Amino acid sequence: MKFTAEQIAGILEGTVVGNPNIEVSKLAKIEEGTEGSLTFLANPKYKSYIYTTKSSITIVNSDFQPEEDLSTTLIKVDDAYGAFTKLLEYYNQIKLNKSGVEQPSFISESAKIGEDIYIGAFTYIGDNVKLGKNVKIFPNSYIGDNVSVGDNTIVFSGGKVYSDCIIGNNCVINSGAIIGADGFGFVPNEKGEYSKVPQIGNVILEDFVDIGAGTTIDRATLGSTIIRRGVKLDNQIQIAHNVEIGKNTVIAAQTGVAGSTKIGENCQIGGQVGIVGHISIGNNVKIQAQSGIGRHVKDNEVLQGSPALTYGDFNKSYVYFKNLPKIVKNISEIEKKVDGNN
Repeated sequence: MKFTAEQIAGILEGTVVGNPNIEVSKLAKIEEGTEGSLTFLANPKYKSYIYTTKSSITIVNSDFQPEEDLSTTLIKVDDAYGAFTKLLEYYNQIKLNKSGVEQPSFISESAKIGEDIYIGAFTYIGDNVKLGKNVKIFPNSYIGDNVSVGDNTIVFSGGKVYSDCIIGNNCVINSGAIIGADGFGFVPNEKGEYSKVPQIGNVILEDFVDIGAGTTIDRATLGSTIIRRGVKLDNQIQIAHNVEIGKNTVIAAQTGVAGSTKIGENCQIGGQVGIVGHISIGNNVKIQAQSGIGRHVKDNEVLQGSPALTYGDFNKSYVYFKNLPKIVKNISEIEKKVDGNN
């Protein structure tokens, strides 16, 4: 699909400087732009590229004044970065604007399907499923029995939502994510073998939750594993049974949260963090990457290390740790002097 500079300026409420009829059909970085592409300049350190870019159109801040001749048509806006982000959202909406039911796919007769739905090929929709308006289920996905999916939610290719789970409005479940698999529940018997504890709960995703590719969220043993409104989970995260994550918390890739732990609101958790089960983490907590959390955490704490210390204590300790060989050497020399004087 092609757009002219004039059309784009209309969407962004900007002003065209150059050819209003020039067309673009793709997006590019300013240093990698080619003919027919659209780019933007927001960071001053990339300013030199605007004079060499081959992009047909460049979005710039309204106060930009070129110091050399330009071959690219400009669209001037109040905030170039914000305008380009708006354009990306618009482009994404067009790209994902699919509708209808592709074949082959299976939809149970008892399923209730909303308006403006898209169901991709080789998708399975189970008994008593409820899909809201404008839901998009991409190919090779699985929606189990009794699942409810709210309006405007997207399940990308290969996403799996197991039975009885509840997915809110405006959620995104990326490829390969699994919502509602059995929690890790086993008990040893007298033979040293492990017997499975049935996991009969579900998973609840509230509104505006994003789940990254390959992330797994286990169903509760009893009750629900709950991901509150606005939570954003990166790729390849493991959330165990009966965990609860408070609203607007963000968690980076490869983090694991063990069973029955409660994480508060507005937390920021880095990649490869390990969190033990049956603890509570307060609101507004920040945890640095690769930290190990084995205790209850109060509101507003900033933690680093394994086992994690408060951020300030960790940095103070690290100063001594990295100088440990020198400290040991100095102590040895002092001991030798003391022994020599005895």
